[in-house]
Amino acid sequence: MRPVMLVATRLATFDLRRYLVGALLWMPVHVIPLAGGLVLQQLFDQLSGHHPAGLELSLWLCAAFVGVEVARGVMIIIAWTYGVYWWTAAATLLRANVLRSVLTARGPAAARLPHSSGESVARLRDDVADVVDFTDESVTLAGTTLFATAALAIMASIDPVMTLVLVVPMIAVGVLSRTLRRPIGRLHRRARELGAAVTAYVGELFGGVLAIKTAGAEEAALERLRRHNRRRRDAAVKDRLATDLLDAATGTTIELSIGLVLLLAAPAMRGGEFTVGDLALFTSYIGWLTALPRTIGAVLYRLPQAAVSTERLTRLMAPYETADDLSRNNGVWLHHDPPPPASTPPPASTPAPESASGVAPFPSAARSEGVDRLEVLEARGLTVRHDGGRGVHEVDLRLERGSFTVITGAVGSGKTTLVRALLGLLPLDSGRISWNGVPIDDPGTFLVPGLAAYAGQVPRLFSETLRENLLLGWPATDEEIGRALELAAFETDRAELPDGLDTVVGPRGVRLSGGQVQRATAARALVRTPELLVVDDLSSALDVETERLLWDRIAGRGPETVLVVSHRQAALERADQIIVLDCGRVAGRGRLGELLESCPEMRRLWSAELIAEAEEHTGG
Repeated sequence: MRPVMLVATRLATFDLRRYLVGALLWMPVHVIPLAGGLVLQQLFDQLSGHHPAGLELSLWLCAAFVGVEVARGVMIIIAWTYGVYWWTAAATLLRANVLRSVLTARGPAAARLPHSSGESVARLRDDVADVVDFTDESVTLAGTTLFATAALAIMASIDPVMTLVLVVPMIAVGVLSRTLRRPIGRLHRRARELGAAVTAYVGELFGGVLAIKTAGAEEAALERLRRHNRRRRDAAVKDRLATDLLDAATGTTIELSIGLVLLLAAPAMRGGEFTVGDLALFTSYIGWLTALPRTIGAVLYRLPQAAVSTERLTRLMAPYETADDLSRNNGVWLHHDPPPPASTPPPASTPAPESASGVAPFPSAARSEGVDRLEVLEARGLTVRHDGGRGVHEVDLRLERGSFTVITGAVGSGKTTLVRALLGLLPLDSGRISWNGVPIDDPGTFLVPGLAAYAGQVPRLFSETLRENLLLGWPATDEEIGRALELAAFETDRAELPDGLDTVVGPRGVRLSGGQVQRATAARALVRTPELLVVDDLSSALDVETERLLWDRIAGRGPETVLVVSHRQAALERADQIIVLDCGRVAGRGRLGELLESCPEMRRLWSAELIAEAEEHTGG
């Protein structure tokens, strides 16, 4: 349990002032009932004749009791209002650390993310809430302990035997809660996993509505959702049943203790050793004393739940990170604006004088950052093994400045795996990568904008404006955006959009055509002015004319160094270097003409591509 206790301690102390103030606000909520019990004792002793009765004093005692309860209600409102701020801040700290690790930690994030984004969202929502709730329970535990200590002292001074009768059930509840801790933890883990599976599947349903409708799979999809829900429901019922049984056991033991107190009080009252006011005090305190064993039970069954949640959140982080990194205060700025980042990607450098062709050279972000510009990027012995033995094996790659390199091969030959491994998006089994001869320890955190930019095989657009999708926080002017769109052969499409750059493209860019989505993705990479542009199968949804225009512009006016995954004629004909992959290994390397003479795999791919493009021209 050490990781969860570390996280809980960190959450309590990262904003210690607010945590302590919140705790101090809650303390009166738990302690004020002490005064209420003493007032009732005096009131009932007067009414029963144990003390001299006076109407005026009785009315004052009634008013005092009402005042005590009103004061407690006011403190509850104040404490809740203040406590919500701390709870939200603590949850934000955990979520910020997880997201920081996913986005910036060394090593590929894909290796540690769940199979679906829905499960990640479920962890950030439910598991964070479990951990913060467990930490928050410490305030309730401190308050109920303080009340119980004072109340038991008062009650013991009146009747030690009856006080002992109330203490024994509390001990029994603690033992029972500890015994059930492990089973509750297992049930809670199962319920969380199946709940996340439902969330993930619902997300997939919304994302794949068109595929489901065109396949006539509505009933099958709904039946699968029903199965997921049945499994989740069964697990949730078992989880809730375990915690409710513990609550029921706690409540039953308390009710039994109240019955025993009443049985013991009757003979004591007949003997005059126990007054009606004492009974009123005991009865009043018993109701509040139940909070202590209930809180202890809540803490004990929340502990395994929080431990499970801490483990699930830590699994989203890098392998070398622990619960210490999950809970460290790395700067969550809740009160004022954050300081400027240590290294903000600069806008493109001032354009150099135009060349003889009248076109300004593509700007270099690396030069303006003071980073050595790319002269050569070299990879040796890159090996990535997937399940079943697929992947890439012992691949060498050398990209010199000014080169246009194309990686080609059949479906499943390892093209995308190779470029993603080169960029640090997949973990390497072996191999090394160097920039200008200097080894790169972690390519995933080095080969980023503006040194490298990547347009992936599956374009990803958000339901935001075209401008937001291109920038994603990157600093660029409208002129620089316009240049990137022109290089991506998108300027005509932009003019036809109803609101230009401010047009909302819809989820995953559904308001754009497939070719427009691909070119918008290319423009997103180009606006970052990278030293190295990496493009994976960019032109698969483009017609032949648009595709040639795109490659003409990128090869002629784009980044000086380009790495392309493609089997298309327009890209292959421009390549200074073509690398042919076959079953994850290099089958050939050179220019197109050389490979057509020396590489059978290249001849086969070229023939198939010529036939495919001829059919596109004729509409076949």
